[in-house]
Amino acid sequence: MPITSASPLTLPAKQHPLLVRANGVHPADSEEVPHHVAVIMDGNGRWAAQRGLRPTDGHRAGTENIRAAIEAFAERGVRCLTLFAFSTENWKRPRPEVRGLMRILSSTIDREVQPLHEAGVKLRYIGRLDALDARLRRKIDEAITLTQHNDRMTVCVAFNYGSRAELVDAVRRMVADGLDPDEVSERTLSDYLYTRELPDPDLIIRTGGDQRVSNFLLWQAAYAEYIFSDTYWPDFCENDVDQALAAYAQRTRNFGGRPANAG
Repeated sequence: MPITSASPLTLPAKQHPLLVRANGVHPADSEEVPHHVAVIMDGNGRWAAQRGLRPTDGHRAGTENIRAAIEAFAERGVRCLTLFAFSTENWKRPRPEVRGLMRILSSTIDREVQPLHEAGVKLRYIGRLDALDARLRRKIDEAITLTQHNDRMTVCVAFNYGSRAELVDAVRRMVADGLDPDEVSERTLSDYLYTRELPDPDLIIRTGGDQRVSNFLLWQAAYAEYIFSDTYWPDFCENDVDQALAAYAQRTRNFGGRPANAG
């Protein structure tokens, strides 16, 4: 069954399943559990088309799956989750679909921010948010401010995000700050990215069956593991989470080096 968000987050933060497993042990320190998972939430439109629905119906179903997906990853020890919600290229979609996406983001913030805050989730948004209308930007700013001191899990929403745009913006800020070329290093560039306060992703999951990175976290994902799922995002369930994390646990990450036992 797909993850659903039918049950509200009503338990106190210290008891909520988003924070601890049933036995009270948080597995976040295990090397087999990725600290930071990023998800390209793809397949909403195709999910809707299979059911004779509009694309916006698929996007709405996708957002209704987000809270429970957060719970599933958090229960398994993931401490940071980045969700790719809207790209800089998505403006090319039909205008009614784009307008619908903006309305869905607004209603999702209204519905989800308080329960996530009560569960100890810190919300972040990355992307060119200045392109959004003032009311929506205000809602995003309020969500960030409300949850800024939470530390049990970070959920980062990439909205109007594109990795190439992010790199261009980083270079522009470095130039504006008057950095000398000799001062520019990989560390310096990382410090100018939208994600400067986040760890690089350990695992990137793309749902929906396509196998491409779509201009997502290109710099940060230099050594991330990738998993491509055939499941459309609205149907992405706990079993899919478990399969992805199990596949990740079987991989050996060498970061360009050689395993100690290699010949």
